[in-house]
Amino acid sequence: MTGARRTAEELGRAFAGVPVKTSGRDEILDTVPGTAALVVATPGAEPVAEGGYGAVLLLDSWALLSRADLRAAEETMRRWLSAAALARPAKQGGRVVVVADGSLAPVQALLRWDPGWFASRELAERRELGFPPAARFVSLTGKTEAVNELLEIAQLPDVAEILGPVPAAEEDQERMLVRVPRGRAAELARALHQAAGVRSAKRASLPVRVQVDPAELL
Repeated sequence: MTGARRTAEELGRAFAGVPVKTSGRDEILDTVPGTAALVVATPGAEPVAEGGYGAVLLLDSWALLSRADLRAAEETMRRWLSAAALARPAKQGGRVVVVADGSLAPVQALLRWDPGWFASRELAERRELGFPPAARFVSLTGKTEAVNELLEIAQLPDVAEILGPVPAAEEDQERMLVRVPRGRAAELARALHQAAGVRSAKRASLPVRVQVDPAELL
């Protein structure tokens, strides 16, 4: 919200006499009047303008697209489309402007207004890389000995790939990934559930956090 507030202050100086409203973490506006004004909103907090916005300007695209998140591009696409849909129709003078590299797939999809094209491209890339939803991942996070114990107990599918360790949020913990083809996901979930049950029966003191298709892989 600090960035949005600073942007609002700069716009207020540039457009003296024009009301500037902000919508974000501190206060989220549901609607704004259709009178002339500048509205600065954080992603997901865009208010609906009576009659639609004359122009929607999408800023800080790098902040959304550069996140270390498997779903960064699709989440950016969703947020952009939601914000762009608040503009007036083009026949009524509505405009959408995005400040970003025009060669990027999400930008191209927005310019074409074709989320289906973006989804097909994204799915093809994930199939090639073996990422969800083409494959299923399970993340196991905990103390090294706890994660190793769970993997030793689990009767994983013969096609399972164990990847890692990969970076974990906590410095004193280990994180391993298990990947299987999409059709073997239920088998993997069952094996890990049974292994967790065995550890619970043994009263294992060190927990292991299990996440299916985590947003952050590496």
